[in-house]
Amino acid sequence: MPTDPGSRQDAQSSSQSTRPGLHGIDHIGLTVPDIEQATAFLVDALDAEVLYDTLKKSDPPRQGPETAQRLGIPVAMTQRAIRMIRLPNGPGIELFEYEGPDQRGPVVPSDIGWQHIAFYVDDVDAALTKVEAAGGSRTADPRDLAGVESGEGNRFVYVKTPWGSTIELISYPDPQPCLDLRPDPT
Repeated sequence: MPTDPGSRQDAQSSSQSTRPGLHGIDHIGLTVPDIEQATAFLVDALDAEVLYDTLKKSDPPRQGPETAQRLGIPVAMTQRAIRMIRLPNGPGIELFEYEGPDQRGPVVPSDIGWQHIAFYVDDVDAALTKVEAAGGSRTADPRDLAGVESGEGNRFVYVKTPWGSTIELISYPDPQPCLDLRPDPT
């Protein structure tokens, strides 16, 4: 069926033909100092599920100039382990363990770069209790979201993982004014 020039359907067809077929976030890469400790924390704190290992600690490590070039890392660094985990209702998290003299500590929210991952939860206090029991530590007590994000029950808290990375636990049962961005619980 032909469309009217300038119609919404015509505009969608035009924009879809120029898009790269983006569907959303597939996974997030996270470098950790100990892949087993990080796995245990994410399983216990956030109900993550281990999917597979692409590089087991028992496998020969990946290192050298080709690895450094492919990954954009210093040549002195060695890739020791890689594991893919899945979170309920979210993207995968690909855990990486490296060793070498050029590794720095975890970033803090004021550093340039990707500084935290936010996990939507139904109950901030219950999730925080579970995260702390698994070895995480809050940076402050949970607080209400403010400004345009405020609403009945809309709260958040920042938490440090056992290895020092920052995660956020957030809930906004009162819809946000721009649109309802809450993950679908089903």
